[in-house]
Amino acid sequence: MSGFKSLFKQTFIYGLATVLPRMLGFILVPLYTNPEVLSVEEYGRVSFIFAYFVLFNVVLAYGMETAFFRFFNKDESQEKVTSTSAISLVISSFALMGIAFLFRNQISTLINIDLKYLNLVFIILLLDALVIIPFAWLRATAQPMRYAVIKIFNVAVNLGLNIFLLLYLKDLAKGNSFFNSLYIEDYQISYIFISNVIASGLTLLVLLPFYAKLKLTFDGVLWKKMIRYALPVLIAGIAYSVNETFDRILLEYLLPDDVADQQIGMYSACYKLALFMTLFATAFRLGIEPYFFSHSKTENPQKNYAKILEYFVALGSIILLFVVVFADLLKPYIILSEAYYEAMWIVPFILLANFCLGIYHNLSVWYKITDRTKFGAYISIFGAIVTLVLNYVLIPIIGFKGSAIATLSAYAIMMLLSFYFGRKYYPVPYNLKKISLYLLVSILFSFVFFYNYRENYIIGIAMLIVFLGLVILLEKNQLKQILKRN
Repeated sequence: MSGFKSLFKQTFIYGLATVLPRMLGFILVPLYTNPEVLSVEEYGRVSFIFAYFVLFNVVLAYGMETAFFRFFNKDESQEKVTSTSAISLVISSFALMGIAFLFRNQISTLINIDLKYLNLVFIILLLDALVIIPFAWLRATAQPMRYAVIKIFNVAVNLGLNIFLLLYLKDLAKGNSFFNSLYIEDYQISYIFISNVIASGLTLLVLLPFYAKLKLTFDGVLWKKMIRYALPVLIAGIAYSVNETFDRILLEYLLPDDVADQQIGMYSACYKLALFMTLFATAFRLGIEPYFFSHSKTENPQKNYAKILEYFVALGSIILLFVVVFADLLKPYIILSEAYYEAMWIVPFILLANFCLGIYHNLSVWYKITDRTKFGAYISIFGAIVTLVLNYVLIPIIGFKGSAIATLSAYAIMMLLSFYFGRKYYPVPYNLKKISLYLLVSILFSFVFFYNYRENYIIGIAMLIVFLGLVILLEKNQLKQILKRN
């Protein structure tokens, strides 16, 4: 149990550090959906641009972070692993961004992003790429508090600047020459990206001591090993970015110009209600990834891996049902304009999709610790194909509803494929009866409530109580052990 206590402690701290940056997007939704700040179409444009961030970030990282963790926990010199991976990312980031700036006009036309926004996007991407290994090193050397403080600092700066530039600068500019020099009419979208530039720049500045202390040792042989390990992760990451954000991009290209940004705006705003599940799954993944690697050589690690998935599914099922039941109570506090509410239909689908993705990440331990990362790439590519095909077929017929269905289908299939291949190459004794029961009951309750008894909170709360009772009944022995230890 001490191993689990350590895991959940690190999960909480890393989760907090990861939840807050993701919460930034969530916290800013009321600001961005305020009709006095951005229109639905403008919010759709911002969401469309941010969709490309995920893809570009994956390309700039090219799996080196995962490779860093793998080799840092092997017999290689940790100092060499850190130095080699850091130097590799610094050189590649400057090279790729240099090429991007050189061809920025062509890229702007190709991906339909105004040049004035694209230049800011490139700067943010470069700054964020340069902190990948410093943050990974903090995680690998068990410095969760420092990691968390820096992440929180980044969020605070970004959030503060967004609020200042979008809410207060216009009024301050009326009576002050200094603020008047900063204010530009109809510049809201640019202010959003300028806030990101400053926050990312200050974060890099805080992490510069990592580079100052770094011994400039580049091991070519080690680098080739890391690249061989990282390339399948890169392919999987690109496929993941397709699954994660290409729905917005495809909505832009497959819908008529006069409705595309509006549908993207509505879809993106209501998608944020699934953030509770996304944050839980992401925090859990950050905690378990180093744990999986560091405990892979212990006696019978599969038993612990099985228990971890069971806990994840139990907690995730509770979150799924809770958010579905109270989604309509939450929405006025998150999405300020009723112009977005048409897309509430997608909420159960996106919540469940992210739950499946979280299960997939838990199941993916088998290919990561057995160095079969190519399977991760194969599974993610198949998921990306499902995403692209279903979006292409469904968007012209049912708009953003098609994107929600495609997202759930892709992640559910990836989850099932990972389980199937994992049983063959690295069997883990998962308690399938209990896990399946949690999943089936929470999904059944969620969809029956939302599409038949929505806003009938007597039925919704009754369903929630029944499900919580089921979890407590099945986990009572574990709960007793925890209470005794406390």
